[in-house]
Amino acid sequence: MSAILSGERVLTELDFARLSRLGDGRLPDDLAAGLAAADLTSSREVPTDVVTMYSQVVIRHGGTGTKQRLTLCYPEDAEPSEGFVSVLSPVGASLLGLRVGATARWQTPHGDERCATIESILFQPEASGDYTL
Repeated sequence: MSAILSGERVLTELDFARLSRLGDGRLPDDLAAGLAAADLTSSREVPTDVVTMYSQVVIRHGGTGTKQRLTLCYPEDAEPSEGFVSVLSPVGASLLGLRVGATARWQTPHGDERCATIESILFQPEASGDYTL
């Protein structure tokens, strides 16, 4: 569903390496496409307005305008009811590498299209000096 353009997403080299090994290389199509098209940078140089792994973000859902706080995580740490969304989920894959102000788009398991704007990043590991999380 999502057309990912080069330059649209920025990933740290560490996130790219870890995600490339995730699921024995059997990644959801949208995530695999995002990895292939992403611009890579070092953890020390990633802009602070980019969603990286374990970033906590506030999104505003299109249509309803409701805000939600989410933390992007690996599947083993996912707790959707607590706001921890897996990078393998449609919403998680759509957020990875986008900047504040960008609109993430995804399809629900039932095929419904959804979108949300990234309002802010409350926490980004790299911005706090954690380059290994």
